[in-house]
Amino acid sequence: MKKTFILLTAMLLSFGSIAQQSIDLGTLWQRYAFYAGGISGLRNMSDSEHYTAQGNGTIEQYNYLSGEKVALLLDVNALISEEDAVPAFDSYDLSADEQWALLETETDQIYRRSSKSVVWVVNLQSQQATKIRPEKISNATFSPDANYVAYVYDNNLYIYDISEDAHIRITSDGSFNHIINGATDWVYEEEFAIVKAFWWSPNSDKLAYLKFDESDVRSFNMDIYGKELYPNPYTFKYPKAGEDNSVVTAHIWDMNSGKVINALSDIDYEYLPRAQWSNENTWVVSTLNRLQNEFNLYAINATSGEAQNIYHETDEKYLEINDELYFLEDGSFVLLSDRDGWNHLYHVASNGKIKRQITKGEYNVTRLYGMDASKRLYYQSTERSAIERNVYSIKINGSSKVTLASEQGTHNATFTPDFKHFINTYSAEGIPTQVSLRESRKGSVLRTIKTNERAEKALETYTYSPKEFFTLSTPTGGDLNAWMIKPTDFDETKTYPLFMFVYGGPGNQTVTNSYDAFRGMWFQMLANELDIIVASVDNHGTDGRSEEFKKSTYGQMGKLETRDQTEAALELAKRPYINGDRIGVFGWSYGGYMASNCLFQSPEVFKMAIAVAPVTNWRFYDNIYTERYMGLPSDNGDGYDADSPLSHVDGLQGKYLLIHGTGDDNVHVQNSMRMVEALVQADKDFDWFAYPDKNHGIYGGNTTMHLYRMMTEFIAENL
Repeated sequence: MKKTFILLTAMLLSFGSIAQQSIDLGTLWQRYAFYAGGISGLRNMSDSEHYTAQGNGTIEQYNYLSGEKVALLLDVNALISEEDAVPAFDSYDLSADEQWALLETETDQIYRRSSKSVVWVVNLQSQQATKIRPEKISNATFSPDANYVAYVYDNNLYIYDISEDAHIRITSDGSFNHIINGATDWVYEEEFAIVKAFWWSPNSDKLAYLKFDESDVRSFNMDIYGKELYPNPYTFKYPKAGEDNSVVTAHIWDMNSGKVINALSDIDYEYLPRAQWSNENTWVVSTLNRLQNEFNLYAINATSGEAQNIYHETDEKYLEINDELYFLEDGSFVLLSDRDGWNHLYHVASNGKIKRQITKGEYNVTRLYGMDASKRLYYQSTERSAIERNVYSIKINGSSKVTLASEQGTHNATFTPDFKHFINTYSAEGIPTQVSLRESRKGSVLRTIKTNERAEKALETYTYSPKEFFTLSTPTGGDLNAWMIKPTDFDETKTYPLFMFVYGGPGNQTVTNSYDAFRGMWFQMLANELDIIVASVDNHGTDGRSEEFKKSTYGQMGKLETRDQTEAALELAKRPYINGDRIGVFGWSYGGYMASNCLFQSPEVFKMAIAVAPVTNWRFYDNIYTERYMGLPSDNGDGYDADSPLSHVDGLQGKYLLIHGTGDDNVHVQNSMRMVEALVQADKDFDWFAYPDKNHGIYGGNTTMHLYRMMTEFIAENL
């Protein structure tokens, strides 16, 4: 039985009758008509009454309640410098006392999250700007007392003394592709989402940091074609499944003595994915074993280096790292754990014993924002729906829960330091991003800070058919969350081709009630210009539901997911308006892996597929991600190969378009090269396109326009 719960407003229902203009690729990828942004560079100020935002070369101060701009803290054109003029800055940060600013300029992206910039430190009173050093540096961070800036240059960790205009070199053994101090290696950055690997102590007298020795990690080589006569080889360390990782060690540098303490030297671990200071003399570091199913928290005495285990958790399959860890003054702490089958908040005593489970129920807490002076916690969860995110508060004893942001859709909160107010960023299907100020007692809206009128106008101007959200019942996979887009002139007496969008990877969702200004609007264009139905289904392994549902794919990635997508396609094809002989599928990254599997393993169902930057065998991918969900190749070789698309190329009968960027540092083009060779040897016809030097996102210049035009034409010709 299909249970439809279409989440639409009366305004959205009227779109079909007033829409006039067709969406085209230029609308999406040149004019960006549907783009809806938040507030650039939003920062809370310490008085809880003001916030700052980034303007055009400016840092501006605003009053929360009135919305008035009360001060211009910085204008890059008015800064005083003894060196070159300060160029436009890409991002900024303020010191804790809000007397200084760091400006990142001339930024170069390194990988997904990392970058290096020419960094300036600015005295906001005198407007004097000083370049920290002429070279580009990474991870520049003020000390809490605002006297120093720590940063990484050439894989070494430094401190800049602002008043003395002098540099203190903490490490000297840094070397590209060998030793990294104070920053992470490629795989930590990608899979643990951590780039900066140093932490100031609260009283600014110590700096804790991680050292990565990647000497034994095998290298991956990419040719960068560029515009020179010969390609430029780029070599970096990339640990694939089953291969050696960096040896990561923990250290604490003392500002007064200049000495370094080595911590955790007698502890057995593989990964150090998180760290923070719980008080001025205690550095807390988390550890994981290689299989990522054993998690520990260690409290390290910053003077002696002695480590005490304060929390231990194991799982039969795997544990995932999160940032939800909050320490109280008595040494107890609040953390997020899935130990009862759902992600919930727990209050844990300083000795590691659980005092209480704070939140309970068949839903997931997805974020902990913090705690106010009365010990009330503020968090985000899926309590209302697996496809939504709402904001709540609750006392630390688990009582007096309050819903603070209840509108159907997706809410993200930024609380003031005193937790009396929060800025709520909200969107939903057909509702571009809205930013409002709310009070934290009941969540009442005090004022609207920003709407996206241009995007709202575009939704009225162009053909737009809101997604229908529903639950799809499948024979083996059970109930799966799904959405569908029909053409605006949908006629239930006609039959339409079905085009399915899939990602399907662990802990991800494509079925969310949120605004999608880019790919979502491409689906709108496809539905209306090609007269097709577009749908997406969240298979087993995806997020928002129980840990049993998410972890069911452990050790066999691709198996249940392909089954679910195939069954979903067959169930959708039972609807009289869907042509079951014309079903296609598209996916990117894990979705490209899934699109390939669907076409190869279920050729009787899927007639065409587009796979962009796909993994084609998990042996080729990085070890932190892959081993978390698949175990070691030496222990689970059959699992790695059973649902690799390379093992099923003989099944290809329909039309297949394979696309990859040759500069993809994440899912290497090696994956697609192996796919091309396998298909050639199986004597299969297919289409293949490589974008020179483009990374996993395949963008830059006219690239996105070209890519989506090619995919649109392939769908039009083959579906």
